[in-house]
Amino acid sequence: MKEYEIVWEIFNQCANNQMRDVFIEEAELASPEEYVKKKFKGKAVTYEQELLADGTLVFHIDASGIRERCTFTEI
Repeated sequence: MKEYEIVWEIFNQCANNQMRDVFIEEAELASPEEYVKKKFKGKAVTYEQELLADGTLVFHIDASGIRERCTFTEI
């Protein structure tokens, strides 16, 4: 298992409001994808994964019509 810093962002749906909710945590995980599946269990979820050049893994998520993002950076 690897240890990650996880940044979870929930984007605001209101027009002209650029603010978002941001939550930060650290966790030891076997799979970031399993973390995302567990976190959004029971919701209508689709997501795309993006691997950045520095190894950071980003999940772009649509959870029941709400745009969210989970970013996993290995510690």
